[in-house]
Amino acid sequence: MTTEDVATPRYLRIKNYLLSGIEKGRWKEGDVVPTEQALAQKFGVSRMTVNRAVNELSAEKVLTRVQGSGTYVAKQKYQATLIAIKSIADEVRDRGHEHSCEVHLLEQCKAQEPLTHQFDVAPGHLLFHSTIVHFDNGVPIQSEDRWVNAALAPDYMAQDFSVKTPNEYLMAAAPLQGVRYSVEAMSAPSDIARMLEIPEGEPCLVLFRKTLSQDQVASVATMWYPGSRYQLAGEI
Repeated sequence: MTTEDVATPRYLRIKNYLLSGIEKGRWKEGDVVPTEQALAQKFGVSRMTVNRAVNELSAEKVLTRVQGSGTYVAKQKYQATLIAIKSIADEVRDRGHEHSCEVHLLEQCKAQEPLTHQFDVAPGHLLFHSTIVHFDNGVPIQSEDRWVNAALAPDYMAQDFSVKTPNEYLMAAAPLQGVRYSVEAMSAPSDIARMLEIPEGEPCLVLFRKTLSQDQVASVATMWYPGSRYQLAGEI
């Protein structure tokens, strides 16, 4: 066991073990994962510790518990996603348009709740935070608010995001292992409306996305798209 393993809470080691197995294909959608008793024996911990790890993964919809049957790998959205993990700059260029951006915020912070929970890190863990607006031929089409795990992307603050988008940098620095996302329709609050140059309250598509790399959470991003200018689409 490495020094890093010793420093990681035991329930979190179990979570990472299960997530890694799912993301590497050891357990696929619908497969049963090891029992709590088997995991307790493997990691030398109590059933209560294992139960916490499994409960959290169930709450995150990674696992599904079936009474009297077992615990199974839930349907993973990223396995059938209609949203490619693609740079917004590439999307704009693919349309033959010019991409540009404005950086509204770039800072480093020490993790506090709820970010400690979202990243599965201890309080005080170093995170980077950016807010960037992306333009298509000078028209704002996306407001991107992103938190980044500094341990996986140590040079994030030094990037010129007018040349390389956060997504492009992260795909190179922290190769994608998995992604979880959700999309909601929401009304633009005043700060988002100002950045996107739309009326306050205009309907927007909001994409919440968490990316995983090296058995850790690499980034947590919230992306606002004005509903009048953008649609999310794809092919299967």
